[in-house]
Amino acid sequence: MHPWPPMPRILTYNVHRCVGTDRRLDVGRVAEVIARLAPDIVALQELDVGRARTGGVDQAHEIAQRLKMTFHFHPALRVEEELYGDAILTAYPERLIRTGPLPGHPAIRQLEPRGALWLAVRIGDQEVNVLNTHLGLVPKEQQIQARALAGPDWLEHPDLRGPTILLGDFNATATSVVYRTLTAKLEPARRLAPNRAPTSTFPSALPVLRIDHIFVSPEIVVENVTAPFEPLTRVASDHLPLLMDFSLR
Repeated sequence: MHPWPPMPRILTYNVHRCVGTDRRLDVGRVAEVIARLAPDIVALQELDVGRARTGGVDQAHEIAQRLKMTFHFHPALRVEEELYGDAILTAYPERLIRTGPLPGHPAIRQLEPRGALWLAVRIGDQEVNVLNTHLGLVPKEQQIQARALAGPDWLEHPDLRGPTILLGDFNATATSVVYRTLTAKLEPARRLAPNRAPTSTFPSALPVLRIDHIFVSPEIVVENVTAPFEPLTRVASDHLPLLMDFSLR
């Protein structure tokens, strides 16, 4: 039996292949941003694994090693041996439930592939479903992908029961069809948070857009949501990290 944590912390962060707004590639800097925020579960987007453009480093493995966490990586994009995609890292016991692609726009074949991954993370004596994703840039494409997430492969999957957190870079604001599609299934954490801290995440140097989101099921009690705006977070990536403290009913 693992001790019940006083308040777990989860983070979503588009790390922009660990290239900062100063154009410097620095995996260690991204790991430092995350370490300073001390999350228990980390959802990352835009990781390079074995890609020539970022020195062939396995960024998912490198960050997980620095944070002393286990990780699961899902490559949304494969170019021969080079991979690019998303990961979930955690210090808690976990098991991988599912990874997979999200559908693209049928009329625009050249768009970057997108995907999602789903872990069950054990917190105390409960399992929490954690789903991480990164949607496309074209509104119609995003809507197709949001419907897929809301459907039987993901949020309506028969194995998805109990506490659930969907988070990531949705490239869509709270006024979008994407947001309405997902809030029909889960509550936006920002709306439930008792605090009113700034939660805009993009662009990191002067954040004005809320395009990174955390959505939760009723079993998740949102204690705090914030997008830390500090000298290091402003430069490490083009997004700010989005952080949620929560407890379980």
